[in-house]
Amino acid sequence: MEQSSAPIVVARNISKTFQEGNLAVNVLSDVDLTVEQGELVSIVGTSGSGKTTLLHILGGLSEPTTGSVLIGDQDINRLSQKARGTLRNQKLGFVYQFHHLLGEFTAQENVAMPLLIRRTDSGVAMQQAAEILDRVGLGNRLGHKPGELSGGERQRAALARAMVAKPRCIMADEPTGNLDSITAGSIHELLVELNEEFGTSLIVVTHDLKLAERMGRIISIENGHIVNRSQT
Repeated sequence: MEQSSAPIVVARNISKTFQEGNLAVNVLSDVDLTVEQGELVSIVGTSGSGKTTLLHILGGLSEPTTGSVLIGDQDINRLSQKARGTLRNQKLGFVYQFHHLLGEFTAQENVAMPLLIRRTDSGVAMQQAAEILDRVGLGNRLGHKPGELSGGERQRAALARAMVAKPRCIMADEPTGNLDSITAGSIHELLVELNEEFGTSLIVVTHDLKLAERMGRIISIENGHIVNRSQT
């Protein structure tokens, strides 16, 4: 994995406004955020506070109304759609509340997808997918399709897919929101272990306070503003 002393994500003066008819709805206002390489950050807040919108902007999945986001030294919103997709593939990994695995492909094929997209040799991609699946405890599930996996196994496969290309940062949106407390706890442990092993930064949006407290820093958002930043 590429190592650097520079921050992995720098967001400055981020605002986001949605237009609903004649009404302008401000979801984020003047948000500043820096995430260092290897840092664990949780973003918490009530539903509608703007935390998922912020995560999507940080990952280049949505554009801010004002402000800028640097991934490494690149302003992601100044890139073409193709270049933005390439940057996400090379430097970022994404995990969602619902795993978004492709049902017609095996766990190994799903996890290999980010590597295949960057035109990695298929044999190499499948081998690396098998290795990371084994790392997350799914070495005996390589040939199983998502419908044949439990909820926890599907989320572990989603984490493996996010990790397989060794991104500098994983952005996770409610990664344990659809899991029971025991399974969620195992995902908490896995996230921290992957951070320690690979030095990958984590930015996690969550309602799960136990998960938030496992992160090194908790950022609270209220009505589109950062109202608290605390170390754990």
